[in-house]
Amino acid sequence: MKQSPINLLQKLIKIDSQNPPGNERKIIYFIRNYLKSLGIASKIYEFKKDRLNLVCKLTSKNPKKKILFTPHVDTVPANGKWHVPPLSAKIYKGRMYGRGATDCKINVAAALYLIKKLKEEKTTLKNIDLVFAFTGDEETGSHNGIIPLVKHLKGADYAIVLDADEFDIVVAQKGLLHLRVELTGREAHGAYPERGINAVEKGVFILNEILKRKFPFATHTLLKKPTLNIGRFVGGDKVNIVAGYAFFDIDIRYLPKMKEKEIIKNIEKIIKKQKIKYKIKILAHQSPLEIDKNIPVIKILRSVLKKNNIEGKIAPSFGATVITFLKDIGIESFAFGFGSKGNAHAKNESVKIANLDKGIKVLEEYVRGLDEYFRNR
Repeated sequence: MKQSPINLLQKLIKIDSQNPPGNERKIIYFIRNYLKSLGIASKIYEFKKDRLNLVCKLTSKNPKKKILFTPHVDTVPANGKWHVPPLSAKIYKGRMYGRGATDCKINVAAALYLIKKLKEEKTTLKNIDLVFAFTGDEETGSHNGIIPLVKHLKGADYAIVLDADEFDIVVAQKGLLHLRVELTGREAHGAYPERGINAVEKGVFILNEILKRKFPFATHTLLKKPTLNIGRFVGGDKVNIVAGYAFFDIDIRYLPKMKEKEIIKNIEKIIKKQKIKYKIKILAHQSPLEIDKNIPVIKILRSVLKKNNIEGKIAPSFGATVITFLKDIGIESFAFGFGSKGNAHAKNESVKIANLDKGIKVLEEYVRGLDEYFRNR
């Protein structure tokens, strides 16, 4: 298939895979057909209508280890006013513009072009099998993506999540805890508020104290401090009715050594002071993680980057990547990628085109380095 990496990235950006609403069918079929043209079989996993994921494998002669590379194919919506149409993949001054350019289609393009190079150069790896998982639904929690897909990825020894910027190597990640606190008061006429229990009013007091409270934590060299964001506050029916019900959603990003049960317990203590019926629901949870930066697969990557005059900074992720779901099934994982900092989810999202060629070269050298390292192990 005569197609340059730039042309491939343009084609990927032009395919609408915004999530929400969420539909990966077109982009996954494009990837399947691309691989088919190279003579590579793949398998599609559909966990909900139009929510697709694809897995393919390159097997070796004498496999000693299985290495997984996984980027996601969905993007956030292209909201707001853009200088260029968000699915145009326009090139200007060394950058390509479009929704998903940085997050995460440059990584998809690099992985696909690596497969193409290995196939066309008739490279048969001797000691490592490569598995590529192109996943959906990453932008809204991975419930139709890598979470159900992981059971089909068991057996991988290491995973490289291709979802990072500027060749950073992500080895630490905050825990994610999304909570919904529901408050049930008692309705009354607005002229007689003393006859009711105002759930909105109680919620304001509770949130005010939560925001003031300093949760105990041990400092971390990469992850700095925990954070808390109030994302929603909903309650009441009418201005002249004492609100009988309210809820608020909070997003807590916490550090290793902190325990989610302790965080919830501290929040409960604050709520109980207001003497109102309540319920706490866990909407989402991912544990914090730390990866040893001296494991062989990271050391080899750093040596490849150094050889190519690329810094390859050891970095944290303040957001939540899918590393957690892979670690949870025993696959040693870290994140790495070629996006451009400050562009993920932004208006006029773009990526440095130079990162694409450099990324493909690094990936190819990295795979060969891993194959050689595991020769006698």
